[in-house]
This record gives sequence, structure tokens and C-alpha cells, in this order.
Amino acid sequence: MADQPSNPYAGVRPAGGHDDSALDPYEIDFRPEFRANRGPREPFVNAHGVVIGDHDYVSATSPLEQWSKETDPSVMAGEQWVHPYKDIGFLTEENKDLFERGIAPNSGLFMHPTHSTAISIDMDDDDYFSVPEVLDEP
Repeated sequence: MADQPSNPYAGVRPAGGHDDSALDPYEIDFRPEFRANRGPREPFVNAHGVVIGDHDYVSATSPLEQWSKETDPSVMAGEQWVHPYKDIGFLTEENKDLFERGIAPNSGLFMHPTHSTAISIDMDDDDYFSVPEVLDEP
């Protein structure tokens, strides 16, 4: 995303509170190469006024709490919505392999574990298989 700043945490401010990052249940033991320039360890307030990293996932100022048909989902995209140390996603086996053990994920096609993500094609549908017009003239 070209319009993303090079340091997505550059304008965040500390959120305060009583969180002790040393006791955080969502942190993992990042390898040294993944610790450098990660961002703040403590909870912070992002550009939308939402506290990130306090594990209180309901915030009155969050777009999720004010969602409507007019809400552009891209407002919730980007690093400012993910805490660099305190994210439940770090506890997945794939992320622990990468960030703790340095084992890169397997490459390949994305496959959802329970749903088919393939496009359903009706074999009689000429939109998918265009048939050229054939002329009987030589």
C-alpha cells in the first residue's frame, strides 16, 4: 500500500493504564531479528482514538462499534490496528514457528480449512467459455 507511512506507529501516543507488558499472555519470545523496530510495547491510542493492546476489544470510538453500510472497511486496515507485541494472532503455530523459531511458512495456494473458496463455474455459461462465432463461408 503506497499511501501507508514507513513507520505506522509514528503518531501513536501511550494509552496509560495498568498493563504490565512483562506479564502479557499474548506475547511470544520473538527472535532478535523480529524485535528491532517493532513499535511500542505498551498499549497505545491509534489515529482513530482507539486503544490498541489493552485487551479490551470494545471501544466506543472504534469503527466496529459504529459500523454501517456506508463504512469503508479499509478504515480498519493497517498496522495501527494491530499491537506489535500483544496480538492473539502471534499464538498460532505458523506465527510461533516464524517469530520464535525462524521457520518460514510453507508457500502454496491459500485454502480455507472448511469452505471452498473456488469460483463456481456453470459449464453451460458462455461468459466463462466464450465460443467464437463460426461462419460457413470459405
